[in-house]
Amino acid sequence: MKFWVRWLITAIAVAFTVWIMPDHWMHIDPNSSSILALAVISVILAFLNVFIRPMLKFFSCGLMVVTLGLFSFVINALLLLCAAWISRLFGIGFYVNGFWPAFWGGLIISFVTAVLSLFVKDDDHSEIRTL
Repeated sequence: MKFWVRWLITAIAVAFTVWIMPDHWMHIDPNSSSILALAVISVILAFLNVFIRPMLKFFSCGLMVVTLGLFSFVINALLLLCAAWISRLFGIGFYVNGFWPAFWGGLIISFVTAVLSLFVKDDDHSEIRTL
């Protein structure tokens, strides 16, 4: 159940970001089904966040320390660009036109996801554990 809630939160965050960003920065092809496109994009982002993001963070830990964690925004942008590229391979027309649109899109997605996650009860941390 927790996976589906997180997936829905990501889909809402991506939908909000596509809606708020200018069309020449980020958009979903009008010929594709928007709901299907959001579902596929969310799955791709989840896959990238689970498998690729930890490796990127590990290999860039020096930059993360030097920039006080701000390099994670660059990682978000790269993952969003990668998700757009992968979605086009599957025939889903999700377009991000360059690094800076991906940077701002990743920032908005992160913010919306964080805000929406505040309303979801996290079962792992909901009770005090004793030894």
